[in-house]
Amino acid sequence: MLLSALPLSLLVLVEANAQSSSTIASASASLSPSGILLSGTNSAGSSIPNFGGDLLPTGSDVSYISSPTTSTQIGSTLILASTFAAANGSVLSGGTSTRSSSTSTRISLLQGTRGASTTTSSSKNISNSTASSTSTSAAPINTQACNNYPEFCSRSYSNITFVAAHNSPFVNPNNAAANQQLPVLNQLNDGIRMLQGQTHYNSTTNTISYCHTSCDLLNAGTAQEYFTNITSWVQAHPYDVVTLLIGNSDFIGVGNYTAPLEASGLSQYAYIPSQVPMRISSWPTLSSMILTHKRVVIFMDYNANQTEVPYILDEFSQMWETPFSPTNSSFPCSQQRPPGIDREQAEQRMYTANHNLNTEISLAGTSLLVPTTPLINETNAVNGTGSLGLMANNCAGTSLCPRVFLLSKSTRKLTRNSLITAAWPRPPNFLLVDFYNDGSYPGSVFEVAAQHNNVTYDRACCGLVSMAVASESGLLPLSLLIGVVGFAGVLLM
Repeated sequence: MLLSALPLSLLVLVEANAQSSSTIASASASLSPSGILLSGTNSAGSSIPNFGGDLLPTGSDVSYISSPTTSTQIGSTLILASTFAAANGSVLSGGTSTRSSSTSTRISLLQGTRGASTTTSSSKNISNSTASSTSTSAAPINTQACNNYPEFCSRSYSNITFVAAHNSPFVNPNNAAANQQLPVLNQLNDGIRMLQGQTHYNSTTNTISYCHTSCDLLNAGTAQEYFTNITSWVQAHPYDVVTLLIGNSDFIGVGNYTAPLEASGLSQYAYIPSQVPMRISSWPTLSSMILTHKRVVIFMDYNANQTEVPYILDEFSQMWETPFSPTNSSFPCSQQRPPGIDREQAEQRMYTANHNLNTEISLAGTSLLVPTTPLINETNAVNGTGSLGLMANNCAGTSLCPRVFLLSKSTRKLTRNSLITAAWPRPPNFLLVDFYNDGSYPGSVFEVAAQHNNVTYDRACCGLVSMAVASESGLLPLSLLIGVVGFAGVLLM
């Protein structure tokens, strides 16, 4: 697979554990497009022109892969026009290479820190992180971020907490069924890394469309249009891994989704797992997914068939969820879907914390669940009753408060809930939220994820909201709560 379209900084990928220096005696400068991979030592003070500084750690034994259009001498290392090669110093076709043998064949992004490196976790804070260890050997510094953090490059996909946009496509202004205020490109730019949405077969257009409960209520367009937008972002951000969770609301055959995924170009980035199902320890690192260009993970909730379509993964054999469409602001971290699995099975899978508060309204015999927008600043907050931070802490057993006090709607008195214990041995993999851009402050949902990932969140958030605020109270007019005249018997999820 050609890498020439990527920024050159991605194409310098350093092996942090190279065992010995490899001296290049000679190499052909006219290689075929299939390429060559060489190893060497970067001399102190050297840098690659036009890269904005030292991309290789000085004085370290490294191996790397590169795809520049011209050859460049860096210390004792010669970078040649090349693409991906299978192992150090191997010429895939064309050209010749003579070098001393190297004991290192593993290729990865730069990882770790120079000098002694220690990663620890507090007994009161269970977080996603690299394995705790202490090393006195020199390790190169990774300055290239994966999913906005250099620390994530070495972590497995299943060892990171991602913020997920609930019903990502549903941003229609003045529609009570909307769950987001900013469109998908803004979501990705701000840091959302899982995009969830509900699809339906649209008989009017004979297409698969993103519709909320019914295409008559909220129609956000075809799946192909949505996938195409994601593809454009993925192509422009080669260091990011994105997850797509497709809600197959009409339970149609999975084969119906291949055409829009392929036409959009997204399928070329789709990750195909090494086994079915994937367990928590089976997932690759982000750097591995980036190197192989398989950095879009596609799940489907119902009717996935990985024998028929290997890159559309069955959600519930590899992930479970807490109660969905919750109306309980205590947000219990109990396993709900899929039913019938025991705790041991659950601990072998990733999991999603559904943290989108809903309000049930009844009008003319119609039951509707709509996002509780007046409380969104509390729901998406870092801490406090009903907050995302509190739920994530409770899931991971890191809450500092042993009991939760709830406000009874009937008596308006505080009632004490049962004792909170460590629900699960690790934080949620995905935090599914409405209106991610709102919270106790802009970006509060990303701060919650950062705390459980043991990293520092310091990014600007969020994109400008185009949807007008309906009222100071945050409540939409009653006429907008119905969405479509005559639509009855609806339960929004």
